[in-house]
Amino acid sequence: MKKILVFGSLNMDLSIQANDIPRNGETIDGGAFFISPGGKGANQAVAAQRSGAHTYMIGSVGDDVFGKQLTTSLEREKIDCDFILKEKDVSTGIAMIIRNKGDNRIILGAGANHDVTVEHVEEAIRKISHTNDIFLTQFENDYEVVLESMTKAKQQKLFTIFNPAPAKIIPAKIYKSIDLLIVNQWESEMLTGIYPKNEEDCQKAIRLLIDKGTRSVIITMGAGGSTYGNCDQYLFIPSSQTTVVDTTAAGDTYIGSLAYGLSADMEIKAAMIYATKAAALSITKQGAQESIPYKKDIEKF
Repeated sequence: MKKILVFGSLNMDLSIQANDIPRNGETIDGGAFFISPGGKGANQAVAAQRSGAHTYMIGSVGDDVFGKQLTTSLEREKIDCDFILKEKDVSTGIAMIIRNKGDNRIILGAGANHDVTVEHVEEAIRKISHTNDIFLTQFENDYEVVLESMTKAKQQKLFTIFNPAPAKIIPAKIYKSIDLLIVNQWESEMLTGIYPKNEEDCQKAIRLLIDKGTRSVIITMGAGGSTYGNCDQYLFIPSSQTTVVDTTAAGDTYIGSLAYGLSADMEIKAAMIYATKAAALSITKQGAQESIPYKKDIEKF
């Protein structure tokens, strides 16, 4: 089985339920509030690890209560945390989440997540990985560090998976370093001008992204399923229907579970079906990492 190296964010999620979204200057009543470990990088690492992947986390937390809690939580999952930095005089990253009518709005406070350097990521890659291991990253760390780290990973002959979230423009020269680009509808629109609503829209957007230089693409559409494409084929996988409680970790669960499938040498179709089931299970529970299912539950579902 291939190793999975996740370079990404570690955030403490501060989440509250609300029946409405407050307008400028307005104060409204909220409902259930809870604090839980999160961050796109950490969530994806947990999803991969709970399916049985050999997972390594590269990132940074503050030397504070939230930082200790986040690191302890990942260690409890048996994720290798040797390359998580602990920074003094910098707060751990946080995410303020408003849950509203089965959806969510999120404000990020990067904190220590932006303190990771390219040199630190490169050292981790050099000490941990072998050819064809998987390098997975997102956009919740410093923009330039993320881009350069992905280039370094590709130079070391790792299989690179990029989830450009929150949505930001990818420089043209970076696409050639991406083996698999995973985007949702909003990220697709940012990168291609197409907000896909069906399989045909996805294929149009995928063609544009392949033309930019990435080797393969998955576009996720939530309840609308997901579409994969490369130079030779397209695959559409419908969503699995479940009761929606909280969608916070659905995307991260999909990506981490898919990375596990690829690390276990699944064909892309099988990996997408597995990831779709995992994401469907995650939305039936509240929270980020608390909602991510284990392999036995995904296989049973």
